[in-house]
Amino acid sequence: MSKLKERMKAPSFEGTDQDGKTVRLSDLAGKKVILYFYPKDDTPGCTQEALSFTEKAKAFAAAKTEVIGVSRDTVAKHDKFAAKHGLSVTLASDED
Repeated sequence: MSKLKERMKAPSFEGTDQDGKTVRLSDLAGKKVILYFYPKDDTPGCTQEALSFTEKAKAFAAAKTEVIGVSRDTVAKHDKFAAKHGLSVTLASDED
């Protein structure tokens, strides 16, 4: 599979978020999706990125846009990361 590039249509995917819920691209039909990948929870750059998306959550919701961050961290790590920083973005785990 080729690498995803900006504005490229994402392939169908499924993951588990920080709340243990399944996240599927197919469930977001009719919405725009910002899918971003980051290396690790609670690192300075990744934290700032997630905080920035959280600060703009109302604007994204008004634009019918979902924001999903993906990393290899576990669901439990995502949960701790989101709670520690008050994040409202969806964080999906892709340990593989």
